Amino acid sequence: MNKIIEPLIKAFKIPELRRKIFITAVIVVVVRIIAHIPVGGIDFVALRSLFAQNQFLNLLDIFSGGTLANFSIISLGLNPYINASIILQLLTMIVPSLEALSKEGEYGRGKITQYTRYLSVPLSLAQAIGMYVLLKNQGILTTVTPIQVTSIIVGMTAGTILLMWLGELISEYGIGNGISLLIFAGIVSRLPVVLAQTVSTADQTQSLNYLILGAGSIAVIAAVVFINEGRRQIAVHYARRFMGGREGGSGAQTYLPLRVNQAGVIPIIFAVSLVLIPSFAGSYLANANNPQLAFLGRFLAANFDPASITYNLVYFLLVVGFTFFYTAVIFNPVKVSDDIKKYGGFLPGIRPGTATASYLNYIMVRVTLAGAIFLGIVAILPSIVSQITGITTLILGGTGLLIVVSVILDTAKQFESKLIERSYEVFTRR
Repeated sequence: MNKIIEPLIKAFKIPELRRKIFITAVIVVVVRIIAHIPVGGIDFVALRSLFAQNQFLNLLDIFSGGTLANFSIISLGLNPYINASIILQLLTMIVPSLEALSKEGEYGRGKITQYTRYLSVPLSLAQAIGMYVLLKNQGILTTVTPIQVTSIIVGMTAGTILLMWLGELISEYGIGNGISLLIFAGIVSRLPVVLAQTVSTADQTQSLNYLILGAGSIAVIAAVVFINEGRRQIAVHYARRFMGGREGGSGAQTYLPLRVNQAGVIPIIFAVSLVLIPSFAGSYLANANNPQLAFLGRFLAANFDPASITYNLVYFLLVVGFTFFYTAVIFNPVKVSDDIKKYGGFLPGIRPGTATASYLNYIMVRVTLAGAIFLGIVAILPSIVSQITGITTLILGGTGLLIVVSVILDTAKQFESKLIERSYEVFTRR
């Protein structure tokens, strides 16, 4: 416990870190206050009923920090920005001009971030219009005049832009990644509500199930940390250089770290977005006047219910498939092999060039398989646990769990690096 408390005490003694922590805390509090400012013309009882029945909307609500269920002015949350970031990241690997721009250091990263902001605006508008149409068809949104509809759509878009700006303020003046911290704060802010629901519906006969769930949650969190920090270190040697017949530098050895979870949480986001579409469409087709469409809707709703075997099997396979796809996009063995060869490096016992690329691909496929299976299990584990224990209120989805753990680890590393940097500056001044 002292190892956790001692760095915090040291940080508050350093004016710069104390200021960063204060700025981060203030911005997070401001965002949570804004999250409770609702848009007018909403039947909130019907809205909460819709979200309780729809898993896809619940996913969007996770990334909005619970603001979508309240339909606040920042109800879209950072979901458009996340989608824009994923699209730009994929395009960077495909479009040569963007790939060249990403290699131009700070300038290139700044331009790509600017493109991400620009792309977030039309995505926000599209999602705001889609959300309005959905709620209007469900009879939840009573506002129908053009001026009021325009104000809602523009207001929701402006709310996303406001969150983007606040997140970037945290990244620049606070501690950690601002966008990730705001999503983390939104997920964590839902825990008191969930705990209150659990206490109000607690059953003494389920005490053992709650203990099992608590122990299992700790084990899953430990496993997520272990996999996220897992690396497959591949030794890379650099040949000795000779200048004018003399040895100009001794050979060096370094390691190429291949992460077990190279894709992070993105495969789960992709997979859950697809696997929920059949049940989402089935709930509407089931009430269609056409008998064939109604039959198809009932079939999809029954087979893609989140508690069904079909849903969880398809979900698991999609997570595994997207993990391999995304890893293949962000890690190119041929390019890595060429870079190693260009700087005079080689893998012991492996010929440079094609043989090195084949070896890296061989290792990466096997490492990714372990990470993909783990992500798939984490994704469907909440559904399995809820079926076994009968407890549904305390189940934290795989997406939320991975985000929470990843943000804590990333922020802790940045916090530690700031302390080390400060200690080094003090030492050099002496």
